[in-house]
Amino acid sequence: MTEENKQATQQAQAVDKNHPANPAMPTAPDLTVSDLQALRTIIEVAQTRGAFKAAEMAVVGNTYNRLIQFLDAVKPAPEQQQAEGQPAPKAPTTDPVASAVAGVPTV
Repeated sequence: MTEENKQATQQAQAVDKNHPANPAMPTAPDLTVSDLQALRTIIEVAQTRGAFKAAEMAVVGNTYNRLIQFLDAVKPAPEQQQAEGQPAPKAPTTDPVASAVAGVPTV
């Protein structure tokens, strides 16, 4: 490949922001429903430990409520899970906050 062709290829890649060789456009990390469920647990644990000031509680509470509404909306119905060959979700037998905190050192 000639030097002229190399330069033309590099210029085309610089223009194409979605090209994998372009370091200017990093790929976005994936965020899954499991990550959001973990955030719910983190907020619950932080609240039980008194991590939020009184002035912050409204913002935390509103965000938590929106997160719960979103998780409820994206959660598949039990009939749909069984139709897809997945077992129906079991009711938690332990407190989710207690199980999330188990083994986590306190600061």
